[in-house]
Amino acid sequence: MNYLFLAYSVTWALIAGYVLFLGKRQKALQKEIKQLEEWNSEE
Repeated sequence: MNYLFLAYSVTWALIAGYVLFLGKRQKALQKEIKQLEEWNSEE
């Protein structure tokens, strides 16, 4: 039963880490899109 709890905990930790990684990546992409839009509007 301890292994089941360990596997469940590790799985949720990996999912949480992946969600945080995606959020950070999305924020960086939004920043890059904003910079590109500003650069495009200057011309």
